[in-house]
Amino acid sequence: MIISPVVLKLTWEALQETLLMVGVATVLAELGGLPLGVLLVTTAPGRILASPRLHHVLGLIVNVGRSIPFIILMVAIIPFTRWLVGTSIGTTAAMVPLTVAAIPYVARLVESSLNEVDPGVVEAAVAMGATPWQVIWKVYLPEAVPSLILGGTITAITLVGYSAMAGAVGGGGLGDLAIRYGYQRFRTDVMLVTVAVLVVLVQGIQYLGSYWARRLDRR
Repeated sequence: MIISPVVLKLTWEALQETLLMVGVATVLAELGGLPLGVLLVTTAPGRILASPRLHHVLGLIVNVGRSIPFIILMVAIIPFTRWLVGTSIGTTAAMVPLTVAAIPYVARLVESSLNEVDPGVVEAAVAMGATPWQVIWKVYLPEAVPSLILGGTITAITLVGYSAMAGAVGGGGLGDLAIRYGYQRFRTDVMLVTVAVLVVLVQGIQYLGSYWARRLDRR
C-alpha cells in the first residue's frame, strides 16, 4: 500500500499536536502529582509527617479523581477548560482535561514509588536529626528516582491513549486524524498509518523511560 504525501503531511501535523499535548500534560501532571504523592506517603500513620485525617482526605480526593473515566471528565470540565484557555476544542484545550485526569494517577504512582524506599534508610536519616524536608529531598526522592522515572513513563504512555480519545471530541492530534479521516471518510490507509505511528510513539517513550531508569539506578 502506497501512502500519499498528503496523508504523510496530515500525520506529521497530527503527531506534532499529540507530542505537544502529551508533553505539556505530562510535565504539568508531574508537577501537581509529585507533591500530592509525597504528602500521601509522609502523612500516613507512623510516617515523618503523620496526619491520619489529612492522609484520609488526600486519599479520598485522589480516588475520586481516578474513578472518573477520561471521556466523561473531559466533557464535565468543559466550562472550566473554556474559562482557563478560552476554548473547549483544539490541542490547547485538550491539555486541560489531560492534566486534570493525570494528576491523581501520578500521585498514586509516586506514592507507590516512595513506599518502595527502604524504611531503614529513612529511620537512619531521622535518627541523625534530619528534618522532614531533608528526609524528603535527601532520602525519599533520590532513592526512588528510577521508579519515579518509570512512573512518569507510564503516565506519558497513558496520556497518549487519552489524547487519542480527546481527538474524538475535537482535541486534535492523532486521535482526531484517525476519527475524521480514517473512520468517518473510510480511509483505511490513514487509519493504518495512525495506528503504526502510535505504536512507534509508545515504544519510543517506553524505551527512553526504561533506559534512563536503568542509568540512574544506584542499586
